[in-house]
Amino acid sequence: MSASIPLSSTQKKLDATLVELAKQGDKIAFRELYQQHHQRVYALCFRLAGQKELAEEATQDTFVRVWQKLPQFKGESQFTTWLHSLTVNQALNCINKHKRFWDRFLPEQLHADSGASVIDYDGLDKLIIRLPKRARIIFVLYALEGYQHDEIAKRLNIASGTSKAQYHRAKKLLQEMI
Repeated sequence: MSASIPLSSTQKKLDATLVELAKQGDKIAFRELYQQHHQRVYALCFRLAGQKELAEEATQDTFVRVWQKLPQFKGESQFTTWLHSLTVNQALNCINKHKRFWDRFLPEQLHADSGASVIDYDGLDKLIIRLPKRARIIFVLYALEGYQHDEIAKRLNIASGTSKAQYHRAKKLLQEMI
């Protein structure tokens, strides 16, 4: 599914301990999980959303959802794998929610460029946020997060060929920007 940063066995044990405590309602343990993982969650949300405000909202929504769903986490996978999947789902939900809201008021051209504040990230991130929304989301999921086109197609409710076409479009646009 996705490429992840290898965690040390100490970090995995700490996550497992914190998850078990948080599942029992320990808010301090949950806060520690948040502090350890919020930067990675935010980075993924930012890459998908392309806007600071949306990324912040998606990050917050993700951790609210983690708190709600934590009792259902069975530990069959690493916590980080589960968190990553939840983050992608929440970020995509947040993007779609905002798109539907603004579609009621503004034509696509006007709100596509509004609010896209740029954070001082280096290199590729600055270019990625300039991509059109669908091409950006597919590029991030495929090229950076390691999803396959069929997985992306299912998550976005599009055809696999559409995912491939949007990925190639994103690559072409990025090459033109460079």
